[in-house]
Formats: sequence, C-alpha cells, structure tokens
Amino acid sequence: MRELEYPFDAKYLIKKKKALKRELLENSADHIEKKIAILGGSTTHDIAVMLELFLLNYGIKPSIYESEYNQFWEDVMFDNPELIKFDPDIIYIHTTNRNITFPQTGMTEEEVNGLLDEQLQKFKTMWEKIESTYHCPVIQNNFEFPSYRIFGNSDCYSVSGRVNFVNALNAGFNEYARSCRNFYIEDIQYLSAAYGLDEWSDPLYWHMYKYALSMEAIPTLSYSVASIIKSIYGKNKKAIALDLDNTLWGGIVGEDGPENLEIGPETSMGQVYAEFQEYIKSQKDIGVILTVDSKNDHDIAMEGLNHPDSVLRPDDFIVIKANWEPKSKNLVDTANELNLLPESFVFVDDNPAEREIVRAHVPGAAVPEIEKVEDSIRIIDRAGYFEVTELSADDRNRNEMYAANAKRAALATEFADYGQYLDSLEMTGIIKGFEPVFLDRISQLTNKSNQFNLTTKRYSRAEIEEVSASDEYIDIYGKLIDRFGDNGVVSVVIGHVNKDALDIDLWIMSCRVLKRDMEYAMMDALYDRAVSAGMNKIKGYYYPTAKNGMVRDFYSDMGFSKISEDPEGNTVWEFDLTKPYVRKNTHIKTDK
Repeated sequence: MRELEYPFDAKYLIKKKKALKRELLENSADHIEKKIAILGGSTTHDIAVMLELFLLNYGIKPSIYESEYNQFWEDVMFDNPELIKFDPDIIYIHTTNRNITFPQTGMTEEEVNGLLDEQLQKFKTMWEKIESTYHCPVIQNNFEFPSYRIFGNSDCYSVSGRVNFVNALNAGFNEYARSCRNFYIEDIQYLSAAYGLDEWSDPLYWHMYKYALSMEAIPTLSYSVASIIKSIYGKNKKAIALDLDNTLWGGIVGEDGPENLEIGPETSMGQVYAEFQEYIKSQKDIGVILTVDSKNDHDIAMEGLNHPDSVLRPDDFIVIKANWEPKSKNLVDTANELNLLPESFVFVDDNPAEREIVRAHVPGAAVPEIEKVEDSIRIIDRAGYFEVTELSADDRNRNEMYAANAKRAALATEFADYGQYLDSLEMTGIIKGFEPVFLDRISQLTNKSNQFNLTTKRYSRAEIEEVSASDEYIDIYGKLIDRFGDNGVVSVVIGHVNKDALDIDLWIMSCRVLKRDMEYAMMDALYDRAVSAGMNKIKGYYYPTAKNGMVRDFYSDMGFSKISEDPEGNTVWEFDLTKPYVRKNTHIKTDK
C-alpha cells in the first residue's frame, strides 16, 4: 500500500488508520501470523496500532499484547500469566529516556558508574529472563538524547552529564547486542536525531497522556520496529533495479556522450551522483543484488558504466538490461533469470512516468518516490528495504553466487542433454544434521524462501536451536558445491517424530539452485535418516500460497502418495519406508 511506504504522511496515517487496516485485512489471506508483545515504559496504544498497519503491509498479520503502563519489567520478571499464555514470537521493549534514572549533578564518578551498572544490570536481567522463559527474539529501544543539558556542551563528557550517561547506557546495550543472538536494538537515538529532537518528544504528551514521544512521531517509530520484524521474518527486498541516465549519473549518455556525463569530483552534481553510486555499491557488500534496467543501447550504456569516474562498474551488476523494452518487462525478465520474485526488487528511476508504469505492472516491487538525486540515499536508506538483522557469509557472497549462476546458465547452452550438463558441473552435496556454524543461515533461509516452501512455516534462530537440540526432530541441511563455487546452505528439511511416522514440518530450497537435482539428494538423505531412526513412513504436507505453486506436485515427484486434499488445496502425502527404495540422486556426489 503506497500510503505506508516511506516517506509517508504521518498525519494521514493517524487520521485514516481504521480504514487502512480494513483494506489491509481484506488482502491478508497469505500473510504469516505472528504474536508480538509490546512491553512499554510509557503508553503504547498508538504505537501498537501503527505497528500493525506497517506489518500488515509487509505481509505479516500480528496479534499484539500490550503491557500495562510502565510494567515492562514486572511483566517479565514476575511471570505475568497473560504474557505467558500469549507466548509471543517477538517481544518489543519500548523504553525511552523517561525510564532512566539520571545522575545528580553532584555525584562522583564512582557514584555515576554505580548507577550506570545498576541500570544496565536491570535490563540485562530482564533480557536473560526473556531468553530463558520465552526463547524469542527481543527488540529493545536504546535511548534518545535528553531534552536539556545541565552542563551545556560539556554535558557530553561531564561525569554526571545526562548526554554522557545516555551514551554510556547505549554503549552497554550495544555491547550486549553484539554478544547475544536474537537481540536487536531499535536505534531511537538516531531516529530522534533525524526527526528532530524537539519535535520527537513533546513534554505535554508525557505529562498529559504518558506518551514518551509526540503523536506525529509514532509512525516513524513504529515503521522502524516493523522494519526489524520484517527482516527477521525474511520480508526484506533482495535486489535493486537501477536506471542509468540522470539516476546513476547526470546527463543522457546516448546524447551527451560519456565524456560529458556528470559523475565524479569535477562538479558539485558529479559529486552527488558519485556519492549515490558509493552508497549503492555498499549495498552489494551486504548481499543486495545489483541490476540495471535502462532504456538505452547496450553498448552505449556500457560506455557510461566504464566512465573513469564511475564507482559502479559493469561487473558490479548481475544482470544489465539496457534496451528499448518496457522497464516493467525488463524487471520481470530479470527476476525470472535470477529465480527471484519480482516483488523482491526495489526499482530506482528518476522518471515519474517510468515509476508509475512499474508500480502498475509489477505489484509488490518497491518504487521509491525520488524527485532529486540528492535525496536518493536518504529515501532508500530510511525506507529500510534491506534492514540487516543477521549478516551471514552467504549474504556477503550473494552477488558472487549469482554471478556464478550466470556462468552455469551460459554453460547449459552448450549441452543438448540436460543430464550431461548437470554432470559437467561436478557437483558435491554436503548433507548433514544441523550444525551450530550454520544455524543463522538455516533460520534465514526458512524466512526468505517463498517459492520452494511446502508448508510456509518460519523459524527464528531460537526455534532452530530448539529443533537442533531436540531428539523429537530429524533435521538436515544441504550445501551444494560445484566447479563454479560454493552455493552455501541451500536446502533445509525439518521433520517431527510422531511414533512411527516422520511428519515434515518444513521442506525448503533456495531458488538459486533450482533444477540442479538437490531435492533428490535431500530426499535420499532424509530416507536414510528416517529409516535409521526406526520410522515406517514419512508424511508430507503442502499448503498452497500465491507464491509456492511451483512445488504443488513436489511430493508426487518424490514418490509420495496423496492421502487427502481439502477444498483450499491443502494436501497430505505419505511415503512408505518399508518398501524397497530406489535412490533418486544421480548427478550430485554426496558427503553425508
């Protein structure tokens, strides 16, 4: 919904919140459902309302629990029965500097440090209790700067300065976040600074309603929390499709010539475009796939990308579509080539007509409204398309993996027989039970896989740890390596032991290894594990969504028999482990 995309109109959202919610709920049939507990140090009602809107817009249908006013610590530490019964998937702790005990101006350094340790320890005790009781991710606000400075500019370093104390508390929170899984900081220190501290927190709202921030700032706060949650559950965008002329450089390369483009240090606008290119290139470093979608002659476009002052080079892009086809078609074609959904893309173009065409013809793709190149970084960055909650080695290497896939696709054209092509890849599959080193990637994959995902179930890192440690599950992951490189962890299966049957809770595979026979290698490994565990049958489940139609017949292809189907198309399948088994994988050497 365009009204909920950044930059949004906060006043409009507050005014139209009920109508927006009704419209969003009408289209929520395929949404994943999550339970969000908001534990507040101030009034949180409108935060919950706005958070629900943004999450619905991301495809997440939340049930929300709210603590009573300023009962965030008591709810956790004294085992509130309502919270325990709610059994949250995520706990968001909304605290602000209104919940801090600040040092008095006459305190010694020792007294201030004691007060700091006391407050840090209080929060750490609460976080550890959440981990032991709820085993779910925690989102915790850090603290915004105080509204006044007793010591003026020296407040940032004076022993009992409030600014100094906030910085020290935030540093303690950051240290904890670096050392703990499933713990995320919502950086309201940055949010409030970007918003404007005086506008962020209106004392009148606190004293009248116990709101720690002004009403119009609430959508900004809630949007930030929603960005973290959608990232945890794999709702980030994955790729950028970039226009060239007047987007990556100033001017039109086909008319002005590459030598006359504005890019680089010679002009002020050239510096702006170079800074934007640097920002885009930094996205590649966190695993965002870069592509070009430009109306241009290909050779002329390449001249622009090879400009001596261009930060981005042709080999930074996995796909370059520089032609005279509609940009909406180019984007869909690029998505198909990469085995991604078109909605995984952010389309960046200076031309408002092109933006409207892509919005109309590629539903779900993000199309930021950028009028001036100098606003590009701010708008894309604060939109949170690529919010980082976990950064795995696979993320860092994603562009290299997709570049290798392009080489594989080129190799495939040399073979008339597809089996010979698969053999030429010299593939090795490493298929094992879950290992600690890969738990982050396994959790990430469960939340990002939409097409090859039979049950659409999602797992947090904590839930994956529970599965891995339990004797009630059979779990396997699969890595695929070939002559072009390591694809990383690309497939995951989780089965729940139910007497003599193994119920498949999850079977997923990354779309970047489709048609490589990895599913057959996983089936062989699953058969071996299930038989060794004394199982007599495997039961599989397929729950159809708008995105996973490609695996509708998967269990049939694996040799399962369908035993039931309901009117919604949900199917149950069974595989008899007591009958002779013919191994399915013939092209991948496996190391189990």
